[in-house]
Amino acid sequence: MKYDFTTKLERIGHDALAVDAPYNYQAPFDSIQRKEGFSIIPMWIADMNFPVYPNIQKSIIERVNHPTFGYYSIRDEYYEAIINWHKNRYGIEYIQKENIGYENGVLGGLLSALSILAKPGDSVLLHSPTYIGFTMSIKNAGYNIIHSNLKFEDTWRIDYQDMEEKIQKNHIQVAIFANPHNPCGRAWEKEELEKLMAIFEKYHVYVISDEIWADLYLYNNKHIPLHSLNEYAKQHTISLYAPSKTFNLSGLIGAYHIIFNDYLHKRILKASSKSHYNSMNVLSMHALIGAYDKDGAIWVDELKAVLTQNMDYATQFIDEHFQGVRYAKPQATYMLYLDCKDYCEKNQITIDTLLERAYSVGVYFQDGRPFNLDHSIRINLALPYETIKEAFNRLKDYVFI
Repeated sequence: MKYDFTTKLERIGHDALAVDAPYNYQAPFDSIQRKEGFSIIPMWIADMNFPVYPNIQKSIIERVNHPTFGYYSIRDEYYEAIINWHKNRYGIEYIQKENIGYENGVLGGLLSALSILAKPGDSVLLHSPTYIGFTMSIKNAGYNIIHSNLKFEDTWRIDYQDMEEKIQKNHIQVAIFANPHNPCGRAWEKEELEKLMAIFEKYHVYVISDEIWADLYLYNNKHIPLHSLNEYAKQHTISLYAPSKTFNLSGLIGAYHIIFNDYLHKRILKASSKSHYNSMNVLSMHALIGAYDKDGAIWVDELKAVLTQNMDYATQFIDEHFQGVRYAKPQATYMLYLDCKDYCEKNQITIDTLLERAYSVGVYFQDGRPFNLDHSIRINLALPYETIKEAFNRLKDYVFI
């Protein structure tokens, strides 16, 4: 490979929540002591443990070397980078500069979008399991969440009948959709999305589509932007993207929306501007420009190959050693969502016991219950392959015993 995905980074003390929280025994790791001799393997929060794509650092350093950081205008190169990325990666050729707007994170964009589409107290549709960032942001802003549970079959699938009934019963006007899905890792097929959008159109539902994982499809699955399905989708979807999941840039802050309905776009820009807080960091702008280039695409393709290898190893290991643990093999993202209900019942333990065992030997995966599924855990597989093997051997020897 051209780029480095094997170096085991020392992240402690380098502003990395993934390792600093366990190292300092901060919540939710404050009550379980790690046994002597076990290093920290961070498999909880969704960031990656690989060296960043080098051109990102180069772009930031070049800008830092100029000794002024005053007010600035967004560069044309920023918009051009986004337009070209979507054209080359997703096959979308109709995005214009005026369709793009900056957001201080996807969740910030979500709340700006909700503020123009609904009032506090209104009901909003989400599919469950549900990303905990959605849950906290939406509840804190005063909206009412209506869950439509995904069906666990050969993979996670949308229950269209349940979804339609809940749209009707609760007078839903806004839905939030994860494309691809987090935490389940579903890469939605075009036919599934078309059926979804047909129901939204039937009831005139607007959609806020979180597409932050759009670059991280595995096993030759392809991203289908929701706005690309038809004219209704194009005019009634607010799409949210960021380079942060793809290139591990969460600490720099910076997302963007793509909106083709001019009325909606003007309203969300107005809503975002009211606090005078939704403005881009100049280094974040240069980071995106540095990431979204031709070699950045090569880096992403190599990353996907590494994630695919890790996913194959992890799921095969589970099949061989963790009887009673169920999962649907993710088709996208680097998160593996496990249903441990049968395992826990068979062994007469709770999910808390699994968490305690894992944390005590330095494997810090994530409690999956806040995603709205009991007896579940979420595991981040964006680590070097050798670290993945070490983690799963510890799980076999000390956790799923």
